[in-house]
Amino acid sequence: MQRLDRQTGRLAEWVRAMLTRRHSNVVACALANKLARTAWALATRNTTFDARASVTSA
Repeated sequence: MQRLDRQTGRLAEWVRAMLTRRHSNVVACALANKLARTAWALATRNTTFDARASVTSA
């Protein structure tokens, strides 16, 4: 979050959107939760992260 102005991508956009609605401490906790859930899913499925596969249609 400290270098968010230099970051691009879906996660950076998600953080920016959250910061417009929530306090930075809440966003930091939400980001940590999101990253922990991603890491847990990768570890339990014994796979690697593929950003292209994480794109979902809305």
